[in-house]
Amino acid sequence: MTLGGGRPAGAGVPIVLDGFAPANLHDRWTAERPPVLEVESGALVEVRIPDSSTFQLTERATRDDLARMDLSRVDAAVGPIAVRGARPGDTLAVSIRALTPGTWGWSGIFRNFGLLQGRFADDLVRWEILDGWARPTYGFLRPVEIPVRPMLGWVGVAPPEGELGMVPPQPFGGNLDNRLHGVGGTVLLPVQRPGALLSVGDPHAAQGDGEVSGTGIETSATALLHLEVRPGEHIPGPRFEGPERTASGPCVAASGVGPDLLTAAREAVENLLGLLADYGFRPEEAYLLASLAGNLRISEAVDAPNHVVSVVLPADLLRFGTGPRR
Repeated sequence: MTLGGGRPAGAGVPIVLDGFAPANLHDRWTAERPPVLEVESGALVEVRIPDSSTFQLTERATRDDLARMDLSRVDAAVGPIAVRGARPGDTLAVSIRALTPGTWGWSGIFRNFGLLQGRFADDLVRWEILDGWARPTYGFLRPVEIPVRPMLGWVGVAPPEGELGMVPPQPFGGNLDNRLHGVGGTVLLPVQRPGALLSVGDPHAAQGDGEVSGTGIETSATALLHLEVRPGEHIPGPRFEGPERTASGPCVAASGVGPDLLTAAREAVENLLGLLADYGFRPEEAYLLASLAGNLRISEAVDAPNHVVSVVLPADLLRFGTGPRR
């Protein structure tokens, strides 16, 4: 293992990266931040990830603590992790092998954030996370039970240049808040810089498509990630391979990131056409299949100025192509 330089870690055993250590967190997208860890392609990395408040809320937090929260500090990410051999034009495959949420979480409503901003006052719900269920222990929500389906809200590589804020999602990933990004899934990201410089964060114990209030069940988590470079496999934006988050079976998905939902939806469909081209489908075939069997989802609608739309297709359809070109 390398912290801040030296010989890269090997690929044979899980490598631990502690995101509770401030030195391993960052709060700006930048191409210049040095990696806190360097690994070989094929490595398993176990990442300890704080909740999205970045230590500002505790399991005793109240609505007063929520009101005092510094929003400029939220969504700090763990990383970056350099993957040896990754180059611009490659794809980084981030497979989520395990994701264990914390024992408590929180959800919030913010007056100046979310799809219905301005309608509600700031307020907080705390959750107990136990035996596969989340149950409220404090706040305005009546007793309910939400099934725990942990996912990573934040998966991204470094931008090609410059510095960007953390909250808006980007074409190279970041705050995608896509509920597909759970155990058994693989997030595919277009490499922009040598080493890819992967960062992860913002675990949720559960979240609906759209994350309309601006939060899921925010929690800490420990993630086991398998990192693989796919050389020369250029993709224009984030993609997904893995199990559907419902009972309908495995799926593939392509995401679009844009300043409005229509632009993001068009980008998602274009990205899906490229994905299906890798399996031998012509563009017009892929376009029709997206209309007949695809599901267009608003994955994230609140992290302005960008939003995320995904188009999800049953993976079983890929067997009718001529096979992947890689």
